[in-house]
Amino acid sequence: MRRIALAVAAILTIAAGLAVHAFAPDGFWSDAAGDALYAGLIYLLVAFVLVRAPWLAAALALAWCVAVELFQLTGLPEAWGIAFRPLMLVFGTVFSPWDLLFYAVGVVVAALADAGVRAVVGPGRPVVGPGRPVVGSRRPVVGGADPDPLGDVL
Repeated sequence: MRRIALAVAAILTIAAGLAVHAFAPDGFWSDAAGDALYAGLIYLLVAFVLVRAPWLAAALALAWCVAVELFQLTGLPEAWGIAFRPLMLVFGTVFSPWDLLFYAVGVVVAALADAGVRAVVGPGRPVVGPGRPVVGSRRPVVGGADPDPLGDVL
């Protein structure tokens, strides 16, 4: 269930980011919103894979964003963006220390929102059949398919 929520949130975040890119006037605040949305999206994607480790997902997402921003100091992302424009949305173009701040804000907001959803919904437990919990973390499930086969692996 959490993976579905993360996937939906990622799709909505992409839509919001594309809307900011297409409709907001270029400037400091549209860049800030785009950076925060980008970082939030990276958190959602990493959390989708590392569903059982949200704070590790936050740390990895922030590390990715910082690495991408520092990579801009080489000039390669800008050259790649000129050659293939969609890469500008992934790697940016030029380094800005402000971007690091907005990446941190985006990751923190996404991680806190995810934590809030988990707190309201609860951690849940896998259920097989009508209300019967699965016993053990990776024991074979009798009477139905495991609802989250990768849950304890990732």
